[in-house]
Amino acid sequence: MNNPKIDGNDLDLIAQILQGQVEAFTTLVERHKKLVFSIVNNHLARQYVEEIAHEVFVRAYRSLAHFNNKGDFKNWLSSIAVRTCYDFWRKKYRCREVPISSLSDQHIDWLERTVCGDCDQLTTAEVRQVEARDLLTWLLAKLSPADRMVIELVHLQEYTCAEAAQLLGWSVANVKIRSFRAQAKLKILLRDLIKD
Repeated sequence: MNNPKIDGNDLDLIAQILQGQVEAFTTLVERHKKLVFSIVNNHLARQYVEEIAHEVFVRAYRSLAHFNNKGDFKNWLSSIAVRTCYDFWRKKYRCREVPISSLSDQHIDWLERTVCGDCDQLTTAEVRQVEARDLLTWLLAKLSPADRMVIELVHLQEYTCAEAAQLLGWSVANVKIRSFRAQAKLKILLRDLIKD
C-alpha cells in the first residue's frame, strides 16, 4: 500500500487535501496552530480559545476549495481567525444580559480617581493595571461586535486601518468610520460612568 506524501509547502498541502488526501490537513493545522491560537487569544477570554481555534480550522477546511493559490495561506487563515472571533462576539452580543450596574464599586472608585487625576499613591501599578484591564473588558462588552473588533485591532493591537480592513473583509473607509464612532461611544460610556 502506497502512503500519500504529507509534506511540502502550504500550497502543496492544500493541493493534496483537495485531491482527497485529507490527512495532509493535520500537517497544516500543526504548522499554523500557534498563529491561530495567538489571534484567538488576543480577542477572547481564555475559556473560549480552544473551542474557537477549533472552529477556525473547521471553517478553513470547509473553505479550502475557495482559497486562491495566489495569496498567502497564513494571511488567509489569519483573516478566518479574526472573522471567527468577530462572529463569536456577534453571537454573544445578541444573547447578552446587561445588568443595571455591572461595574463594582471598586471599579467606579478607580475610574473616578483616574479621571480626576487624584490617583492614590498607595495603589500599586499592578493593581491599577488589573483594574484598568477589567474596566476595558467591561467597556468593550458594551460595544457592538463590529465596534469591539475595530477597537481591538486598530487601537489595542495597533494594526493599520488597511490591515484591519483586510482581516475583517471590510473597506478601509468602513474601518475608519467604525473606529471613530466606537471611540465616541467609549467616551460617552466613560462620561456616563463618572456622572453616576
